[in-house]
Amino acid sequence: MSGYWDRKKVFVTGCTGLLGPWMTERLVQEGAELVALVRDRVSHSNFYLLGLDRKVSIVNGDVTDLALLERILNEYEIETVFHLAAQAIVVTANRSPVSTFESNIRGTWSILEASRRSPWVKRIVVASSDKAYGEHTELPYNEGMSLQPTNFYDVTKASAELISQAYFKSYRLPVAIARCGNLYGGGDLNFNRIVPGTIESAHRGVPTVIRSDGQYVRDYFYVKDAVEAYLSLAQHMDSPAGVVGQAFNFSNEEPITVLGMVERILKRMGREELKPEVLGNASGEIVKQYLSSRKSRETLGWKAAFSLDEGLDQTISWYRNFFAGRSRQ
Repeated sequence: MSGYWDRKKVFVTGCTGLLGPWMTERLVQEGAELVALVRDRVSHSNFYLLGLDRKVSIVNGDVTDLALLERILNEYEIETVFHLAAQAIVVTANRSPVSTFESNIRGTWSILEASRRSPWVKRIVVASSDKAYGEHTELPYNEGMSLQPTNFYDVTKASAELISQAYFKSYRLPVAIARCGNLYGGGDLNFNRIVPGTIESAHRGVPTVIRSDGQYVRDYFYVKDAVEAYLSLAQHMDSPAGVVGQAFNFSNEEPITVLGMVERILKRMGREELKPEVLGNASGEIVKQYLSSRKSRETLGWKAAFSLDEGLDQTISWYRNFFAGRSRQ
């Protein structure tokens, strides 16, 4: 990045999730002066395992607290905002939609309104998802398609996008939107997700349970590729190339079935004898959903650096170290 982030003042929400710690670590390596918003101290979060709590300024609080966000942006003279914080679990959203609305929708407009009131903020990247598209018959999804979600989590991501675009159109707020496929990588502690769940099951020597029939097709996007995608998008917001106010898809463009992903992980771990248990009782989910990254390649010059196998190998290595560390405690 040729020193672009050196001494830049950056604010990151969602620092203790999956993407946040890797983003924070990368920005620290690049010399950014980083402020992290932390609501809960998640003891096994990669944020603490990487020692990032000793390398950045931490503000404890909630992303829906507008007064707090205004104070952070102004007192720390923040130039760049990466808004990653969200309630990202689909099952949790179905069980508790109101709290998901609060985190994902109110949290987004709070960030945008605080940014609007700040004289310092020059660029805001809002984390979205392929789920914002809802279901389309045409594949892969591209940025020209409409947002037509029906599930609670999906609706919150589309709502956050529409609010972001309204702030851009009404106030010329410098915001851009990153839509990624299913993120995976070291540090994901939600073992109900297929990648960490399969790795954990294989580590324990038990079969992985697949709720669906295993034929759902998805993007699986390695977290370190996502970090570089977000940073590239933010950096290009300084150019007149029509990036501000736009949404961009990011994917390695290797869609795979859930069953295929499980089998891929078991093969990489040398546990192919652990045949997954396919329940076939999932309902209400989109069968095929994956993204085209053509716009990101052509406009940003971005492309994924990791193949699916390379990303999985790094992920498996992270979890093996993680499980070994827990067993010694």
